Amino acid sequence: MPGSGLILAIESSCDETAAAVVERGARTLSSVVASQIATHARYGGVVPELASREHLRAVVPVVRAALAQAGVSLGDLDAIAVTSGPGLAGALLVGITYAKALAFANGLPLIAVNHLEGHIHAVLLNERSMPDGNEFADTEPALALVVSGGHTHLYLATPAEGSWHYSLIGRTLDDAAGEAFDKVAKLLGLGYPGGPWIDNLALHGNPKAVPFAFSRIKTKLHLAGKAPRTKAAKTAPIADLDPDFLFSFSGIKTAVLRYVELHNLRPEAESRREALFMGIDAPARPTIENALAQCEPQTLDLIASFQHAVVGDLLKKTFAAAESLGVRRILVTGGVAANRELRTRFTSEAARRNVSVSFPTLALSTDNAAMIAAAAWPRFVAKEFASSELSADPSLALGR
Repeated sequence: MPGSGLILAIESSCDETAAAVVERGARTLSSVVASQIATHARYGGVVPELASREHLRAVVPVVRAALAQAGVSLGDLDAIAVTSGPGLAGALLVGITYAKALAFANGLPLIAVNHLEGHIHAVLLNERSMPDGNEFADTEPALALVVSGGHTHLYLATPAEGSWHYSLIGRTLDDAAGEAFDKVAKLLGLGYPGGPWIDNLALHGNPKAVPFAFSRIKTKLHLAGKAPRTKAAKTAPIADLDPDFLFSFSGIKTAVLRYVELHNLRPEAESRREALFMGIDAPARPTIENALAQCEPQTLDLIASFQHAVVGDLLKKTFAAAESLGVRRILVTGGVAANRELRTRFTSEAARRNVSVSFPTLALSTDNAAMIAAAAWPRFVAKEFASSELSADPSLALGR
C-alpha cells in the first residue's frame, strides 16, 4: 500500500531537464525545469547531441532542487518515475540512467512513463489540484488531443479500475503542428521555439488575408492500407484509422514557403533574422516588440492566416472525432495547448456544442516532470514497476 504517496519524477525526453515531486498524482510539491532554449535557439531547432550534453549537466542539480523545493528527502519517497519514451534517444538515456541509479541506491521501485501519457495527465493533474477537485477527472472517458512540437495525436482515454487505457484515434502523417510552427517561424526569420513568436505576432495580422486550406487525407492505393514511411506514421496502419481524423502539416508549411517566394519576402526574413539574432546592435534577448518592428503588414497577415488555419484544422478534426465517438469531454494538452487562439476557439466551440474542454496550466503545457509523476501514480498503485533492464524507446507508442 502507498506510504507517503510521494513520487519523484524525471523528464528528459527532448530539450528540457525537469524534476518534480507530486503527492498521490494530485498535489504538486515541486516542479523544476531547466530549459535549453538558449542553447538551441541559434540553430532554429533542437540539436540532439547538444541536448544530451545539457541534460548531463543539469539532471543532478535539477533533481536536488526539486527535492529541496518540496522539502523532502529521498527517504521520504515511495517511488521514482522517469520518461522512457518517445523522444531523443540520448536525452532519454540521461534521465533513465540517473533514475535507475537513484531507485537502486535507495531501494525504491522505478516506474516507466510514456511521455504522451504524461501530457494527458498534465490536464488531469490540473483538474485534481483544483480547490474543490473535479469529480469527473478520473471517472469519465475523454478525447485527448496531444499537440506539441513532436506530436499531434488524438486518443480516446478511458478510466478503468483506477488506471487509464488509450486508443489511438488519429495522428499526423508527417510534421506535428508544433513542428510546423517552428519551421514557419524559422522561415520567416523569427526565433525558436516558433510557437510563442507566431502566437504573439498573429495578434497584429489579418487571419483571413491568406486563404490556406487543408484537403481531406486519402488512403494511398499503392500502400495497400499500410503506413507511409514517415517519422510520425509508425504506430498504426492508415487503414486502421478514420482518414477524417488524420493530420498533415507539411503541406501548409510548403504553402507558406511558396507564398514567401511569390511575394519576395525572403530578403525581409533574412534581414529580420540578422537584426534580431546576428546583428551587432541586436539585443541579448530578442523580444516580440523587436520582431514586430521588423515585420511588414503582409508578413503579419501571413503569420495570422497560418495560425488560424492550423488551429482550425485541429479544432475541426478533434470535435468531429468527439462527436463520432459520443464523447462529451475533451482534453487539449502539449506545448501548442498554450496557444491563445487555440484555447479561445476550442473553448468557444465546446460551449457551442455543450461539451467540456480542459487545458493544463501554461506551466504544465510544455514538457515538465509533474505530469510524469501524475501519470506514474496509477501505475504505482497497480504495482506496475519497470525492470532493471529499462532503456530508452525513442519511438514508444501509446495506444493502438
